[in-house]
Amino acid sequence: MFSTDCLAPLSDASRTLGPMQTSPDRHEYPAHWEADVVLRDGGTARIRPITVDDAERLVSFYEQVSDESKYYRFFAPYPRLSAKDVHRFTHHDFVDRVGLAATVGGEFIATVRYDRIGADGMPASAPADEAEVAFLVQDAHQGRGVASALLEHIGAVARERGIRRFAAEVLPANNKMIKVFTDAGYTQKRSFEDGVVRLEFDLEPTDRSLAVQRAREQRAEGRSVRRLLVPGSVAVVGAGRTPGGVGRSILDNIRDAGFTGALYAVNKALPEDVKELDGVPAHRSVRDIDGPVDLAVVAVPAEHVPEAVTECGEHGVQGLVVVSAGYAESGPEGRERQRELVRHARTYGMRIIGPNAFGIINTSPEVRLNASLAPEMPRPGRIGLFAQSGAIGIALLSRLQRRGGGVTGVTGVSTFVSSGNRADVSGNDVIQYWYDDPDTDVVLMYLESIGNPRKFTRLVRRTAAAKPLVVVQGAGSAPQGHAVRATRLPHATVSALLRQAGVIRVDTITELVDAGLLLARQPLPAGPRVAILGNSESLGLLTYDACLSEGLRPLRPLDLTTGASAEDFHAALLRALGDDACDAVVVTAIPAIGEESPGDAELAEALRSAAESVPGKPVLVVHVELGGLAEALSAATSTAPQPDTAATATRRLRPSQQLPPPVRAQEPAAPATCSRLIPAYPAAERAVRALGESVKYAQWRRDSADPGKVPEFEDIDEKGAARLIDGMLARGQGLTLGTEETCELLGQYGIPVRRAVPAFTPDDAARAAETLGYPVALKATAPHLRHRADLGGVRLDLADEEQLRRAYAELTELFGKPEELRPVVQGMAPRGVDTVVRAVIDPAAGAVLSFGLAGAASQLLGDMAHRLVPVTDREAASLVRSIRTAPLLFGWRGSTPVDTPALEELLLRVSRLVDDHPEVVAVTLEPVVVAPRGLTVLGASVRLAPPPARDDLGPRTLPVY
Repeated sequence: MFSTDCLAPLSDASRTLGPMQTSPDRHEYPAHWEADVVLRDGGTARIRPITVDDAERLVSFYEQVSDESKYYRFFAPYPRLSAKDVHRFTHHDFVDRVGLAATVGGEFIATVRYDRIGADGMPASAPADEAEVAFLVQDAHQGRGVASALLEHIGAVARERGIRRFAAEVLPANNKMIKVFTDAGYTQKRSFEDGVVRLEFDLEPTDRSLAVQRAREQRAEGRSVRRLLVPGSVAVVGAGRTPGGVGRSILDNIRDAGFTGALYAVNKALPEDVKELDGVPAHRSVRDIDGPVDLAVVAVPAEHVPEAVTECGEHGVQGLVVVSAGYAESGPEGRERQRELVRHARTYGMRIIGPNAFGIINTSPEVRLNASLAPEMPRPGRIGLFAQSGAIGIALLSRLQRRGGGVTGVTGVSTFVSSGNRADVSGNDVIQYWYDDPDTDVVLMYLESIGNPRKFTRLVRRTAAAKPLVVVQGAGSAPQGHAVRATRLPHATVSALLRQAGVIRVDTITELVDAGLLLARQPLPAGPRVAILGNSESLGLLTYDACLSEGLRPLRPLDLTTGASAEDFHAALLRALGDDACDAVVVTAIPAIGEESPGDAELAEALRSAAESVPGKPVLVVHVELGGLAEALSAATSTAPQPDTAATATRRLRPSQQLPPPVRAQEPAAPATCSRLIPAYPAAERAVRALGESVKYAQWRRDSADPGKVPEFEDIDEKGAARLIDGMLARGQGLTLGTEETCELLGQYGIPVRRAVPAFTPDDAARAAETLGYPVALKATAPHLRHRADLGGVRLDLADEEQLRRAYAELTELFGKPEELRPVVQGMAPRGVDTVVRAVIDPAAGAVLSFGLAGAASQLLGDMAHRLVPVTDREAASLVRSIRTAPLLFGWRGSTPVDTPALEELLLRVSRLVDDHPEVVAVTLEPVVVAPRGLTVLGASVRLAPPPARDDLGPRTLPVY
């Protein structure tokens, strides 16, 4: 049957295989059009331009296409291609005639081509901006999403060559083809004439086309990882005959974990008569295996890996885990070996985890795969774990596994990936898998680098809206051999942007596990109010102080005294959870001495049963040397978090700085029974830090449900700004605008800058002041004195000419000649708070808007807040309130609050400017004086340059090395 991937033919002008254009190619081979893509089923294909050397491949491809598919292509029986056909379909000028092929194993599986046409529908050249497009997909590969990927890539090529519209003619019976074009999300028109449906659509990306593209990306990349983590059969290539060694260890680990699929050992050194290794079928080559192999774990020396990859590819293996070392981590030769490994594997449609990987784990009862060097299978659970470093992966698995020391208790892993050199499969790909993996509730990631911050931020924002994602970001650089753009943003700025996207950003792997334990076991808190109860007054006070340090709002600690029984704990916890003024409870417990003291199991059951009675609030335990309590608390069958409860509106109040006295417990209530998991921590600070992160994440979830909007401003002249920018950039590739040009450009977006008049002599200063009107300010604008009132380079509130001339003389006497000082005269602005607004386009992260108070707060203390552009009205409001010195804007210590709505509007206008015009690569407004009514921009600078390439707006593609 015909599939959606056998696409539309060209119109009569190009469908008839008559006169051909035989002019020589007018452009060099466009190598930048080559791309590796992930298809709908998770396999990969290579897309590249068709050249004159592809004649035999084209003929072979066409012979494998069914007669029905050929009919849909040419509207008539067309059993074979003539020599003229082959010539036409392999000779392109890469401008007016372009053909692309999707290949697997070097052979064509699909083709697409466009021919530029004029208004009469006949072949044309630029400036004609319309082209006819046609596809043909081999029947065996239909249904894999090949045509959708080709449509994205041929559309990008066409836009690059000045084509703005595609046209295609489709037989009415070809409903699936029509749906493919409709589902692409482009704006289109449809007409019916002479028995043919004609489709025309614009190629300019739309919100809908980008959404479709990204949804396809998520499904494809998620499935490509699923093929690796949920295989039906595994071959370990390089498994030795005797125990020991990497390959044999992994084989034993897979077998001992009880892998539910077929397992094979492969070693070319095996004697002919050896047919199994410890009960596992053994073969000398993957080719000898009778049956499919979904996953191959490659553990042979690097020089033998290419041979193993070829065998796997020819046998139809779907993916590889390469644990072999000797690649980019070993130097330039290894780096090139690694790149060739990726190219080689993708030739066969395979994806790679590694090389130099620790391995992968899937604890699902339906899979039970331990294809790693971890000698024991982790406990099953709901935590997804990703680590670029094998050593860190071992540490994380160990901390989650052990019961005693540090964070204790049983919290299991759903899947684990150690990516090694991360040559192909990255953290982004695994996030795509975890996004809709029903077995994973919490994601923990150790990242030494973020190779594509723009895409990573987009993916984690969507994922964090569904499940918590906790990240430790090391200070390392990109893995060796990676050709990715490096961000120029400071580490702290990247962390702030990740938090904006919903990432729970922690600093150590201890904090990573602490947060993961809480999020995997407990519901999200509805607010920052924390009840504290326990049998130690001093431990309760430590917990109270820790809550204050984390910005939480602790209630008065409840001291149950050291003689408290399990029933006392149960009753106190029930009351705390039932209190509407409480959002979370921290229970502190120390060993008690005496026959009446509760045992570990008894206390754990009392706490779990009380928590089960009020399931909507999180409960944590801080314990001191209670060896069995944490284990008892964690003895349950599921680590799935409780459903989130509706947030209750609470006023944000500063907690009292005076510690209230502990209150004594009242009579206990009757206990209940449950099996709820409660995380236990050996220190109050660790427990409260995890709770604080949970509170912030819960607030982000509530805020992200209504992210706000990017407002429209009627006085913005976007086209006028574009004309100015084009004219300015015509003078050079990158330039910092002068004062007048800066003011003119900012004025197009309703951002007035207070005029500053140069004053090269005292007389110039007097004339400027007379024009502007007194009082005025006299400022030195030399770089070393700019905005430095503390050095005396700024004189304010000069009321008359006499004061102005005296200030001018003092400046020149102190700092040098006027030509060195570059003095200016500026009218005084209303008194207020000096702030700074900046925007910059980072080549990796994209456009970033920053805000802080001017002077020491931002320069010395780094008190700046950051948001990704475009900024919504809610984000602008949060940006103003995110800095530590924000109270100065809201009436700190009795001062007059300033006009923060005006400040938020300014931030939104700057955001619009850099979002609308990516050529504006840097904007600085400093100082911006925010008064009780209105604000004044006293200084501004703008830099223009050709914008960095946006790889997130183009067609789907994998990195090419």
